[in-house]
Amino acid sequence: MNHRQLFLSHLAQTTDFPLLIEVEKAEGIYLYGPEDRKYIDLISGIGVSNVGHRHPKVIQAIQGQLDKYLHLMVYGEYVQSPQTLLAKALCDTLPDHLNNVYLVNSGSEAIEGAMKLAKRYTGRSELISCVNAYHGSSHGALSIGGNEIFKRAYRPLLPGISNIVYGAYSHLDRITEKTAAVFVETIQGEAGIRVACKEYFQALRKRCDETGTLLVLDEIQAGFGRTGKFWAFEHFEIVPDMVVCAKGMGGGMPIGAFIANQKVMASFKNNPLLGHITTFGGHPVSAAASLATIQILQEERLIDQVEEKANLFKKLLVHPKIKGIRNKGLMMAVEFESFEVLKPIIDRAIELGVITDWFLFCDDSMRIAPPLVITEEEIRNACKIILQAVEELS
Repeated sequence: MNHRQLFLSHLAQTTDFPLLIEVEKAEGIYLYGPEDRKYIDLISGIGVSNVGHRHPKVIQAIQGQLDKYLHLMVYGEYVQSPQTLLAKALCDTLPDHLNNVYLVNSGSEAIEGAMKLAKRYTGRSELISCVNAYHGSSHGALSIGGNEIFKRAYRPLLPGISNIVYGAYSHLDRITEKTAAVFVETIQGEAGIRVACKEYFQALRKRCDETGTLLVLDEIQAGFGRTGKFWAFEHFEIVPDMVVCAKGMGGGMPIGAFIANQKVMASFKNNPLLGHITTFGGHPVSAAASLATIQILQEERLIDQVEEKANLFKKLLVHPKIKGIRNKGLMMAVEFESFEVLKPIIDRAIELGVITDWFLFCDDSMRIAPPLVITEEEIRNACKIILQAVEELS
């Protein structure tokens, strides 16, 4: 049996129509298949490869840690330098109030931990999230998700959860003294790149302050430079009570975190002790890769280049079939008339060597979120191929 047959026979499937792109190696913005088939990855493995595939400094950090040790003990017991150095580097990117890091394995796990911490710290049980929000697929994360299509088959989910509309001022009064936390994607991702205004975020922050509610910002997709700031909330001149990150954090390795003030995080230490536990969270190899990722973003000034690169995409992707482009930095949605128009274009672009995608809750828009290391020449080439696919199918 070849690899494709093994994939279909022995790996659990998530749809009846997987992409089935066979990958043998990856480098920079490119994936390579058998017989040197080459693809431009314009979605970064869904927001993961912000510094590109196999960045040399990430590989060096991984190799260096492999020579020292792998897993030693469940999280939070041993002093491990990859974890401590990463936590300090993360805190250095954040306002002083956000000074305590809990390392986990993924975005969903970070959301789960943040949900527990909000309830434990406030003593409240109600959680609020947004319509069309996506926070992950585990049971708790799904419970605060905002799309019923994805939730209905798994009910009953967690109680005490309600939704508000992202960007709607009139819904802010639903946040009350009973609310433990409001979970908000700083930039709504799977809704198709929706960006609320600065005034909305400031009103949201004010309402949370008035009611003693924790404001938790989900930066799993938007963090680590994707929007042109290290953290997307920097665009809106607010400070959350917690920030949740993953995806672009690990340079291609699995890792996530939720970050809060030390006083808040201390709630996990007693009543009960070990209030949150993870075996592999902050795995030393992933932590080393994450620290290298932060250093690459800063030293190579990749974040400073995001806006210029995004503007080039918007300048080049012009066609009567394209209805518009929504974006915050290199977190982009190219809108078409319908899924029926878009899907053949995505398929044809893949055949021509460019990988894009659509959004879970917005299937008329093409996802573009390339590695931040993409060059002007590579952007021009990618856009040329996308427009070729659009033109062929017009």
